[in-house]
Amino acid sequence: MSAQGTATIDFGSTPTAEASVAVTGQAAILSSSLCEAWIMADVSTADNDSAAHEALAFMASPPVCLSRVAGTGFTIALRLMAGYATGQFKVQWAWSD
Repeated sequence: MSAQGTATIDFGSTPTAEASVAVTGQAAILSSSLCEAWIMADVSTADNDSAAHEALAFMASPPVCLSRVAGTGFTIALRLMAGYATGQFKVQWAWSD
């Protein structure tokens, strides 16, 4: 079984270099499932347009999936290697067994 979707990661209103988001509602996920997350540049949020998403993708290390919980979900963490971010960004994700 596998799933895919989009999560909104929120850096808040104070510039920061790290943020995370919990992906829940994944009833079929296992603690051994493979998870992946990435940033696409052709999306936007109320806070950040597609150019800001593209800039974030270049400034950040690849998003990290961690804390898998069987029957629940996982966490996506994002850390900027240069600069700071504010506001919300969309992060795409997928997992499979």
